Amino acid sequence: MQNKKVLVISSEVIPYLPQSERSINSFKIPKSINDAGGQTRIFMPRYGLINERRHQLHEVIRLSGMNLVINDMDMPLIIKVASIPKERMQVYFIDNDEYFKRKHILHDGDGKLFEDNDERMIFFTKGVIETVKKLNWSPDIILLHGWFTALFPLYMKTYFAEDPIFEQSKLVTALYENDLNGDLAADIKDKIAFDQIDENLTALETPNYNALMELAIRYSDGLVLASDAVDPAIVAQAEASGLPLLKHADTAAENAYVEFFNTQFL
Repeated sequence: MQNKKVLVISSEVIPYLPQSERSINSFKIPKSINDAGGQTRIFMPRYGLINERRHQLHEVIRLSGMNLVINDMDMPLIIKVASIPKERMQVYFIDNDEYFKRKHILHDGDGKLFEDNDERMIFFTKGVIETVKKLNWSPDIILLHGWFTALFPLYMKTYFAEDPIFEQSKLVTALYENDLNGDLAADIKDKIAFDQIDENLTALETPNYNALMELAIRYSDGLVLASDAVDPAIVAQAEASGLPLLKHADTAAENAYVEFFNTQFL
């Protein structure tokens, strides 16, 4: 992994959010990559419950200020950054008052999905990619954690397909258990189509967890079964895809992800 660049994109990262399989992996994996000589950058949403003072977040003015068009609306992009204490890891936070200021993550206080999660996903996707372009940092591998990142493969392979900074990047999606707990907005296909993405999106006729994973698998270059609770239907799709696959039983090995990346993509 010496000097190889890995972009880690996640809906959750410790120590900024409580521990979960995703948040722990989103910390441990980039740490192991750094320890193996690689370079990492981590991106996540700046949810309103993240304490900016405690975690010493600060806005990066040179990266902020762009407007992203989401379903014909201009939405300001704010970029904040922090360093994980005692680690050589920088975390970039995608922020927007309309989408992320609220004091919950992806579900409200009653456990119900936010109605605009589809727009938040599109904003997060575009925000990360546009920020990486501004950084002029071309990743060798892009590792995705959580259903909230499921639109990245689609947008990378279509909307941003001609961008040279991602020309050599390989997309790896880590698959987890279904914690969506509902369906996204029924018109998510229309919002994606607004970006002139002319793809077969019939998988999103019912925009549930399995549909998002099916879409992510279709446009990924590699897959990881990151949980032992992945839906069997998704496991079957992953195994049938023919893509390089790191099975959950193998993820417990020391440097499992480093070896997977080295042998399959680098």
